[in-house]
Amino acid sequence: MRLKPFLILLYLLCLSGVSTAAEKTVYGLNEYAALSGINLEVAAKLDTGAKTASLSARDIKRFKRNGESWVRFYLAIDAAHSHPIERPLARVSKIKRRAGDYDPDEGKNYTARPVIALDICMGGALRSIEVNLTDRSAFQYPLLIGSEALKRFDALVDPSLKYAAGKPACATDALTAE
Repeated sequence: MRLKPFLILLYLLCLSGVSTAAEKTVYGLNEYAALSGINLEVAAKLDTGAKTASLSARDIKRFKRNGESWVRFYLAIDAAHSHPIERPLARVSKIKRRAGDYDPDEGKNYTARPVIALDICMGGALRSIEVNLTDRSAFQYPLLIGSEALKRFDALVDPSLKYAAGKPACATDALTAE
């Protein structure tokens, strides 16, 4: 008879896990993302194996403005604007290099990338996430959204789907609940 309360508790724990999953949004392997403040919509790859998000940028320069660290860059996207974008520098990220990217003469097994905060809309969800800047022009998708950003979107990624959230449809005046 002592087994019955244990089974009820186990059932309730399983039920709470199901309700948590039901509150998440299902996204596909690829989604459309609107970059708020830049007025650009791009195709993004959602990658649960990557920790951080990356945006394709070129001519990345750090500078000071009123004593604060900023970064100036151009989007490395064919259809993007040709004018520079300036954003406050959130931090500098150390990204582990792949085996083919390691330069023994340099002696570092990581590369330092500037990180900015960027408001991104996927489906109906607008979130502020951190993205590191690097030239992704050799890749198919100019924006990679990693696991840290996916958590902010309360995302479940179904790799059998593409563009499950549809076109971005966020209000531009304020961020939705985070």
